[in-house]
Amino acid sequence: MDKSHILSISVAVVGAVWFLVHHLYNSMWFRSERLRRKLWMQGIKGPSPSLIYGNLPEMQKIQLNALTSTPNNADIVAHDYTSSLFPYFVQWRKEYGPIYTYSTGTRQHLYVNQAELVKEMNQCISLDLGKPSYITKRLAPMLGNGILRSNGPLWAQQRKIIAPEFFMDKVKVMVGLMVESMQPLVRKWEDSIEAQSGVMADIRVDEDLRGFTADVIARACFGSSYSKGREIFSKLRKLQTAISKQSFLFGVPGYGLLPMKKQNEILSLEREIESLIWETVKERESKCKEACSSEKDLLHLILEGALNDQSLGEDSSKRFIVDNCKNIYFAGHESTAVAASWCLMLLALQPEWQSRVRAEVAQVCGGSLPDADSVSRLKTGVGCR
Repeated sequence: MDKSHILSISVAVVGAVWFLVHHLYNSMWFRSERLRRKLWMQGIKGPSPSLIYGNLPEMQKIQLNALTSTPNNADIVAHDYTSSLFPYFVQWRKEYGPIYTYSTGTRQHLYVNQAELVKEMNQCISLDLGKPSYITKRLAPMLGNGILRSNGPLWAQQRKIIAPEFFMDKVKVMVGLMVESMQPLVRKWEDSIEAQSGVMADIRVDEDLRGFTADVIARACFGSSYSKGREIFSKLRKLQTAISKQSFLFGVPGYGLLPMKKQNEILSLEREIESLIWETVKERESKCKEACSSEKDLLHLILEGALNDQSLGEDSSKRFIVDNCKNIYFAGHESTAVAASWCLMLLALQPEWQSRVRAEVAQVCGGSLPDADSVSRLKTGVGCR
């Protein structure tokens, strides 16, 4: 090999190394630094990041200090749970105010803790604001491209179709379904207590409430196809468990990678769920076209909205219906069950509030089952929140 060949190879190697270094510098530091400078010029400060990991080391340190400094369990059971789950956000908010910037690896984040500004950002459809792609990409098998995952004009279009089905007059109709689903659960708890001579029973409240919320959504969404709805939600629950194995909070490359077996499981569950939902939709499509159908469940109403929207083609209508059925489950199932569990736990810690709530229910309902009218007249629960 002569000198010219050696020189050519050397130049190529140097060029490749320079390109790699330039790419790494640009992706790992320069772009984030440029964003930080633009925010700082607007008065938005934040903690100083490290070159590769951003603020992750500081976040882990603050989290560890919060865990070791907690004196007892009583401080964990508090209304302000964010100080326990995300102590770094609380600390930085005290240092930099309600709006600040921080980074996780190569990603730059803007923290906003002003309700009106968040509302304004959520209503903006002309800019690329909303759900970050590094989170929504991993949730695609669970949410599809439904309202919880979409952004911009697509989100606005879906909201226009779905929002009217959750106006108060339509939600009131669902109260009967909620009471119907709650009665077997109350009887189950009563039987468990009676089996222990009426003294004390070991009840997994969180599991029971997850089953209750899934039951309500299955009845509200699928009505007469209720049993198939429960099958769909059972598979969605398995899919949610599989996806939760991924770590996507910090959005750092390399985090949240799953083995091929787990990826195949997620793909298989996604196909099964979509097939079941679409089978149910096709069974109901003929009913949706009949004007004489007076009682319509949520799936029926969403199907009507999609079919009547001229901007949606046939394929888009199918995808819209399937994705948003999954979104309704995700939004109304786990979050509602967790909120109810948290409420019961707080009531267990505050016996005086239990007595006030119990007295009000007895006065308003008078021994009868609650309905939409009586629920609207219960004021103590609003005060608890």
